[in-house]
Amino acid sequence: MGCCAALFQPEPQPSPVPTPSPRFFRIRGLVLVPGFLHLVGMLWPVRLLVFAAAALFAGVAPNSSARTGSAALTFCCSARNDLYLALGRARYPRFAEPLAAIESAAPGSAVLVLADNYPAQPTMLDPRGFDLAQRKQLRLFLEYPAAVPGLELAPPRSTAWERLVVASDRFGPALPRLRILTAHDCQFMPVSNSPPADLILARVAGYDTAVYGIPAQEAFPILFEVPGRNLMVATTRLSSFVTGRYAPAGDWLRVWERILSSLDPRHAHALKAVPLVAPAYSATARLPRRFQRAAFNQAAAWFAHSQLLIHPAEQPALYQALAAGAQTAPPPSPNAPLGDGTLGLLEGYTSGILPDGNQRRCLALRADCNLESAMVLALDSQLNRCQRSALIASNLLNFVYFNSGMCQGPRNDPQHGAFGLIGWGDIAPAWLVANYGDDNARAMLATAVASAALRTARWDERLMRALLANLRTTGKLGFRGDRIDLPALNQKGWRPYFEDAPVSYSPHFESYLWACYLWSYQQTGFPLFRDRARMAIRMTMKAYPAQWRWQDNLERAHMLLCLAWLVRVADTPEHRAWLDRVAGDLLAWQQPSGAIQERLGPPHGGHYRAPQSNAEYGTNETPLVQQNGDPVSDQLYTTGFALLGLHEAAGATGDPRFRRAADRLAAYLCRIQTRSQKFPHLSGTWFRAFDDRRWEAWASSADVGWGAWSIESGWGQAWITALLALREQGVTVWDYTARSGVRTHFERLKAQMLPDVP
Repeated sequence: MGCCAALFQPEPQPSPVPTPSPRFFRIRGLVLVPGFLHLVGMLWPVRLLVFAAAALFAGVAPNSSARTGSAALTFCCSARNDLYLALGRARYPRFAEPLAAIESAAPGSAVLVLADNYPAQPTMLDPRGFDLAQRKQLRLFLEYPAAVPGLELAPPRSTAWERLVVASDRFGPALPRLRILTAHDCQFMPVSNSPPADLILARVAGYDTAVYGIPAQEAFPILFEVPGRNLMVATTRLSSFVTGRYAPAGDWLRVWERILSSLDPRHAHALKAVPLVAPAYSATARLPRRFQRAAFNQAAAWFAHSQLLIHPAEQPALYQALAAGAQTAPPPSPNAPLGDGTLGLLEGYTSGILPDGNQRRCLALRADCNLESAMVLALDSQLNRCQRSALIASNLLNFVYFNSGMCQGPRNDPQHGAFGLIGWGDIAPAWLVANYGDDNARAMLATAVASAALRTARWDERLMRALLANLRTTGKLGFRGDRIDLPALNQKGWRPYFEDAPVSYSPHFESYLWACYLWSYQQTGFPLFRDRARMAIRMTMKAYPAQWRWQDNLERAHMLLCLAWLVRVADTPEHRAWLDRVAGDLLAWQQPSGAIQERLGPPHGGHYRAPQSNAEYGTNETPLVQQNGDPVSDQLYTTGFALLGLHEAAGATGDPRFRRAADRLAAYLCRIQTRSQKFPHLSGTWFRAFDDRRWEAWASSADVGWGAWSIESGWGQAWITALLALREQGVTVWDYTARSGVRTHFERLKAQMLPDVP
C-alpha cells in the first residue's frame, strides 16, 4: 500500500499546569492556522514520530499573565477539549468545576465554562457562580447551559437540516452577515427571550451564504451576549469544532479568534488544529512519483476494510432493520470482524456527522454498489496479486447474481418480463421492486471489468441475460425511461416496452445503457444493440443542451462514455464532433486544480435542482451548488464518470486534449482522497463534495440522501478507483474487456428472450 499519513493530536495539558515537558507528536500534512489551511508538501509516513512541539507551535508565545497568576483566560473543561488544545502552549489554567475556575480567575479576566458532557448533559453553573463572576467583573463564556439568569431556556432540542448563520458584524469581513457554517448533529438549548444573536441556527438554503435570508420562524439564537452581565452564551457546544468536524474548518478558527478577542481584547490568540479527516495532499504539494498507484491501493484497501462488508455476526440485525424500512445503521465498532462479501456490502456512509466525528452506515444492499465494489477488488487482485480481494470480489458477484433476491424470483423466470434484469436492491420491498436502467448499466459494465480482471467466465451468462433484458425493455428510439418496476412487468410483460417509442433526454438515466449496447454490439455483432443506441444518441445530441433534463455537468460527464464508444463503433466526423462538443463544454469548467466544478442549467421543474427556498433545503435530491460559480466538485455523480469518459475518449480518438484533461482530473482526485487515523473506515475514500478553494469537503448539503460528506461504495467512488488501476496499466475499459465471453451465450439467450427479432 501507499504511504498512509497519520493525524497528530497534541497531548492534553494537566491541571494545574506544570512546567511543560517535551512531547512527541504524530505529524501529518494538514495544519490549520488562523484563517487558512496549510498542508506540508509531502505526506509523512505513519510511523514517523517527530520531536516537534516547539517548531509546531512557533510564534504562539505563552501568555505571560499565566505565569504571574493573573491569566487573561481561565478554562473549565477537559484537558482534551478542542479549543483548549488548539491554544497549544498558551498554558492557561484549567479546572474541572465551574465555581473553582471562577474563584481562581483574576478580577477583570475571562472564564470559559465549556460543555464537556455535551450532548448528554447541559452545563451546570449555580447562582453563586454567576454572582461571583459579576462581583469580580469577569467576562464569562458559558456553553450549552442548563440555566442562565434572566433567560427562559427550554429542554435541549436536536436538529436535522439546520445550519448556523452569521447574524451580526462580530466576525468582521471574513465572516459577513448571512455566512453559513455547520455544527454537525447540533443539539441546543432553545431560548425564547434572548438578546440579538451573533450566530443563528436555522434551515437555510445556500452554499456560503443564506441566499433567502434568515427565516422569520424557527430561527434559534446560538451565540449572544447578555447585556449588563459580561456574559456570552453559546446554546450549543461550539468548542468541539475538531472532534465534531465542524465546517468549514478555517472559518471555525475565525469564529473562535473573534470570541477570544472579545473575552480577552488585550492579547492575540493563535489557534492551531488538525482535522480528523483531511485530504491526502495540499493543492500545491509536489506529488510523489507513484501517487496514482498509492491512491488506488488506499482506495482498494478501503473497500476491503470499510466495515461495509456484512459479517455473519451482524447479518440478522442488519437484514431485519433493512426489511423494516430502516435507512441507516450505527457506525462500525472499531474491532468489529470484517465480512468477506458472501452476505453483501452496505451502500456506504451517510453525510451526517455525529458529535464524536463518526458517521452512520447506509443500510441499503444495492446491486450497483456491490458489483462496482467487486470490480475494484478484482482489479486489486490483478494489479497487486491480492488473493483476499479476489475472494471478496467473487463473493460479491455471486451474492448479486446467485445468492440474493436481486436476480432471483421473477428475474430468474424465463417466462417473466423481468427475466434477466438486475434488481435495484435486496431485502427491503422498495428496493426489490425496482429496475433502474442506469443502475443496471453500471452493474453490467462493472461485471465485465471484474470478469476480465479475475479471468473467469463464471458470470458471462448472467451478464448476457442482463444486456438482452435491458434491450428488450428499451423502446424503438433507444430510450428506456428511468425505471420499470416488477408490477408493471407482471401486468404487461416486456414486449410493450420494446415496441413503444418513449423519449427521455436524460444522459444520467439513459446514456450508460447506450454505452452497454455499443459494447454488446462489438461483442455479438447484433445490429439492434448498435441501432437503438445510435438513434437515441443522435436525438439526444440534436436536443443538446436546451432539451436535456438537467443541462448540467453531471449529464455531460455521463454522456462522454457512449460518445467515445460510438466513435469506436463508427468513427465518423459527426460522431467526433459530438464528443468534442460535450467534452469541450464540460472541460470549460475544469479548474487550475484539475477539479471539474458543478454547473447548473436553467431553473427547471423536477427533483434535481438547487433549493428554491429555505423550506426546500433537505427535501429532495439536489446538486451541491446553489448557483454557478460555487467552487465544488461532485465525486458521487460527476468526476468519476468524467474521468471514465475522458479516458475512453482519449483511447478512442487519440486526442491529447482528452488525455491531458484526464491526467489533471486524476491528479486532483488523488490529492483530495481522504486520510484519517482516528476513523480508518473513512480513510482512502472520496466525500461527495470537495471545495477546491477551501481545500476541504464543503457544499450546499441539501440532498435528502447523499449530502456533502456522504461516501458511496459504488458510483463515482468505484469508477475513480477502477480508472486509477486502468490508467496504471495504460489500458481502456473497451480494450480491457475485449475478450469477454458473453458472445458464447448470445444466440441461445437471444432465441429465448427476443424470439421474433431478426
